[in-house]
Order: sequence, then C-alpha cells, then structure tokens
Amino acid sequence: MTAPTELTLTTNIAAVAGVNLRQAESFRRLGIRCVADLILHLPVRYEHELAETSIAQVQEQADALGDEVTLSVCGEVVMVRSVPARGRRRVELTIQDDTAALRATWFNMPWLAEKLRPGLVVRLIGRIGRHRDLLQMVNPRWELVDAAEPKTPRAERYRPIYPAGDDLPSWQIERAVGEVLPAALAQLDDHLHEAYRASRALPALADAYRMMHRPDDPDEPKRARRRLALDELLLLQLAVMLKRRHRRRSLRAPALKHSAAIDRHIVARFPFELTESQRGVIEEIAADLGTETPMNRLLQGDVGAGKTVVALYGMLMAVASGHQAALMAPTELLAEQHGASIGGMLRGGRVSIDVLTGSLSVAQRRDVLRRLEAGEIDLLIGTHALLTEHVRFKSLALAVVDEQHRFGVHQRATIRSKGRDDRTVPHTLVMTATPIPRTLSLTVFGDLDVSTIRGMPPGRRPVTTRVRDFTAADKVYAHVADRLAKGEQAYIVVPVIDESDLGLTAVHSHLEALSKGHLRKHRLAALHGRLSRDERDEIMGRFRDGTIDALVTTTVIEVGVDVPNASIMVIEHAQRFGLAQLHQLRGRIARATRKSLCVLLADSPTPEAEARLDAIASTTDGFLIAEKDLEIRGPGELFGAKQSGIPPFRVTELPRDMELLQLARRDAIAWVRENPTLSGDRDALLRQRLLKAYGKALGLGDVA
Repeated sequence: MTAPTELTLTTNIAAVAGVNLRQAESFRRLGIRCVADLILHLPVRYEHELAETSIAQVQEQADALGDEVTLSVCGEVVMVRSVPARGRRRVELTIQDDTAALRATWFNMPWLAEKLRPGLVVRLIGRIGRHRDLLQMVNPRWELVDAAEPKTPRAERYRPIYPAGDDLPSWQIERAVGEVLPAALAQLDDHLHEAYRASRALPALADAYRMMHRPDDPDEPKRARRRLALDELLLLQLAVMLKRRHRRRSLRAPALKHSAAIDRHIVARFPFELTESQRGVIEEIAADLGTETPMNRLLQGDVGAGKTVVALYGMLMAVASGHQAALMAPTELLAEQHGASIGGMLRGGRVSIDVLTGSLSVAQRRDVLRRLEAGEIDLLIGTHALLTEHVRFKSLALAVVDEQHRFGVHQRATIRSKGRDDRTVPHTLVMTATPIPRTLSLTVFGDLDVSTIRGMPPGRRPVTTRVRDFTAADKVYAHVADRLAKGEQAYIVVPVIDESDLGLTAVHSHLEALSKGHLRKHRLAALHGRLSRDERDEIMGRFRDGTIDALVTTTVIEVGVDVPNASIMVIEHAQRFGLAQLHQLRGRIARATRKSLCVLLADSPTPEAEARLDAIASTTDGFLIAEKDLEIRGPGELFGAKQSGIPPFRVTELPRDMELLQLARRDAIAWVRENPTLSGDRDALLRQRLLKAYGKALGLGDVA
C-alpha cells in the first residue's frame, strides 16, 4: 500500500492512483467523492482467503472448507475453450502446476477465451466447488503472473467485500482503498480521549478504520465496528443531552394552574368517560405543566386510543391559566377534523377556537392572525402554516404536535420558538399513533419524556385484516357491495389521484369503474388532497351523515378521520405503502362496536413488502407493528431524518446495538454532567464533530 505524501482526506477521488475519470464517476454514484468518503465506505463482509497452496493440497482440503473461505492457486494454462450453454456461453480453463490440474469456469465472459491463452501463468482466487464430482472454481478472480519473475505466493488474509455498483466491482474499491489508507489513517485525529477509550476497551479511531479495511484476523472488524457504532451513538446521545440540559436550565415556560375544580370543568366537556390509562397520562402531563421547566413530552398510543382528548385536557389547562394553546397537524383534512371534533366538545362554552390552514383566503388569514396576536383566540389548530413568522401568539403556553413522525426535530423547535421571548417557551406535547420502539425512544427522541396510553376506549373491536392478490379483486368488491347493502360504509384507498404509466389504481378512474361495476347500486364519492377545504368538508359531512356509502380516496384519510359507521376498507396496491401507514389507514375503521374488515390488495410484492403485509395482517397491536417496522426498514425514516437533516447511521444497526445505545446514553449523561458545554482542549474535537453532525438539526449552535 503506497500513497502520495500530499494526499489529504479532502483529495478528490479522481486524483487517487489507479482511478480513471470513468471510474471516478462510478465512485461518485456510490457517494464517494473524496478520500474521506472512501475511508467511510466500509466493507459489508469479509472472505477468508487462505495462503496460496498447490492444486493437490486444494483437492485434499476441498470438502473441509466452508463457504466463506477463498483459495489462491497458481499454474500454467493448458487448455481454454468457449462452450455454448443454454443461451449463454461459458469459458472453461484448465491450469496445471507441479502437483495436479484444476478447472475454472466463467459464464457470460466470452472475451476471456482470447485473453487467457495456453502457456500463460495465471493465479486464480475464488471458492472451490464440485460439478459432477469434478473440482472447479466458478467465476474466480484471476491475474497474470510473469513466469520470468520470482513467484511471491499470496499470504493468508481476510479480504474485504465492499458495497459496489454494476460498473464498479468490490475489488476496484479495495484497490483504491489500498492506495490511500496509510496516508489517510495518519491524518485521523481521535475525538475520544485516551482515558475514555481505555475504560471502554476501544481502539483508537485510526486503528478502527485500519481493522475495518485491512483486518489481520476475524475479530478485528468486530472490535472496530463496536468502536465506530459507539461513536455514532455517543455523538447523538451527547447532542440530545446537551439540548435537554439547555432546555431545562436556560429556558422557562408558564406554570399552569391545576385544581380539582379545573379538572371537573374540563372533564365535564368530554362526551365519554376517560379510561384509567388516559387518567394516568393526564396526571403526568398536568404535573409537568404545573412547573416552569418546559415540558417536552411524547404521548404515544395506538390508533383510536384517545390521545386527542388527553392533549385537549392540557390545552384547556393553558386556557384556564389565561394563556393560549396550539395544535399542529400534518394535513389540512386532519386539522379541519380536529377543529370540528374539539369545537363540538367545547360548543356553548367560552373557549375561542379557530383553524389556520393554507387554504384560507388572504382576508380570512389576516383576521385569524390579528385575533390571535390580540389574545382573542384561545386554541389555534392548524398545519405547517402555524410555523410561518407572521403567526404571533399573545401568550402561547402549550404547543401540541400531532403525528410527530410527519414533522422533523427542526419543525418542532420552530413551533417552540413561538413563546413570548427568547427565554420563555411553550410547553411541548408531541403525539403519535405510530408508537416509537423503545430502541428509538432513546435516540433522537431521547430528550422527550414518554407517556403511553395503553388499551382502547370501551366498545372498540379489533379489525380483521386479509391480504389478497389482485386476482381476488372481484370477490373482494362483491363482498364490499353485500356489506354496503346492509347499511355499512367503506373506504377504498388508492395510491394516486391521476392515472400514469406506472399502472397504479387512480381515484377518478377507479371511482368510475366501481360505479359501473360491483358498487353501481351504491352512492360513491372521491376524496383527495387537491379538493378545496369546502369541498372536502362537504364530502366528509355527507359521508358522516350516511348519504355517501363509500369513499374512493387517497391517504388524506390516513389520520384523524372518525366515522363510526365505516367498517370496511380496501387498500389497492397495498405493497406500496409503509407498515406504519397501513396501520394508520386501517385505524379509520373499527371506530365503533361493529365487526370491521380491512382487505389489502397486493400486486407482485417484493420480499420486504411481503414482510410488511404479513406483519400488518398478523396483529393490530401498534407497539408490535412499530418494532417490526424498525426491524424491516431500519431506523432511517423513523428518525424523521428527511425533515430534520439528522444524518443516518453508517455502522449502527438498531435494534441489534441496543446494549451499545444504553452504554452511550449512560456515558453521555455522565459526560455532560462533568463538562456541560464540552469546553477545554480535551473535548474540543468532540465538540466540533458533534456540532457538525447535529448542530443544525437539533439547534445546538447556542448550546454546546
């Protein structure tokens, strides 16, 4: 391994020895633009490549070797031929050394018959197998050996196998890494001090990357991976703990009043009795709201568990204390739904409620903003429109964020900034019907206290879920027609509004097909995000009143829509939806005591999609579904990384690394207790790397 002395971590990949312009473009497609990117591009596995041996020894050892063991043999080419084989050509080559002969076979590489001629000396590297009792190597790597030069046999090693592209094989990446590794490792400064590394048995950063790329034994990549995974988790935990400490020590929120009388007045507004679980969560929230330490709490509960009522309790505590509250929802339909349901509960009282969405006219919006700033609106419900700089509250005491997975950390921070001044912020409650797996609750959500509503309100029955192939669509819709005839109502969920080349079921064409086919005797309507607010309200009102039997709709009904008589759902192209989204959609039915059915129509699902569909059909428990979702998809999307800018993990695998996560959390708490701002020479580089990774996403510029 040699490298030019002037090479740095920022050196362009095209300047690396052996990388031409075409290959440089292939590297860029893999996200590798410079030497640092190349070092961060880690192997996915390793092949045990034995020391070079004679062909006779290979023949003796063949049956005892495992699948991951690679052999290296050297010999003279004695025969090459190209053979047609079932529509593809194979090249067969026989080499011979002083002890025996061995065959190698390549498929779809006819040009090798011209390259490898009898008389040449070649080295073959690959796995050994049998074909009709004949030992052979299939598609081995090969290299020419100069017969005139002294032959240097290959030593035993653990060969890295890299994530590669169609036009950039692993061996080319390995070669490029070899060119830069010594110079790159020499420039890697360690951000973890020596005493900490020793206490956790961690190799130095440069040693860890050497072990990943050029391991001396099979245990080295494991030791290196542990170091790099702990790095990722520790940086994130430190960021979360710094943020938490800043919020608790430097910021204050209005302390809200709570008494038996206030409790009686609020509970009297609810049209049903609170469950024991809802009561327990309300006590946790009321205790938080009664102090000047800003609440930052996650309220999780399954679809239909009654989270909105719990949040409304906190919002009414704010009003009872002379302040305002806001609820931010991810869609206009959900904001409008919240406005209608909360407005219904508070009808006839003195609490002023309004809804702010993007579809308001200029005059309507101006009027809402004026009354809000004057304190004439007590509860404001809205979408992302609440985040704009023109939205000013007179005294915002509680901000509720519904369906937190739709909003990133940055957006939650923005709504928090709507307090009276830089030091006074509202309490924050974020709600989710997609429960956060315990593993993830300790990561990005580590600065949140968690409350969980268990169980369902009395009278709710679980939904029966069936997965069916598209060929069963006629039977499915015939069953839907039978149930509509008995007075039930249905949602037909499709993935797109308009038809396209993708061949997906679209709202209007499907509505037309159903109205002429299986559901021709029933009243149908379309619902989607392009309709105006008034149109959506009118359609949902008719559906709620029972003058529409079935809605053909997109996922705009995913959250918050509550029509008790709707007991059937069909989801077209169900394989295209995420697990959490399928669970949310399914939650729109079974809102009453009637037996409900959800049918997932799937078209050629991938193995991952099949796993999602099997999972959703096997349970209605949102907590189990959340864990399964994490298992199938990994944590990336669940972080809200797209909205928040939080970098994905490169090495960490959750939930596999749960123990490391807990260790990182304990260490981060102790670290921040000892050095609350990561000041001083010892932690200077750690602070710098933490701010680079999470400063912007978590708003740490004024914290660390």
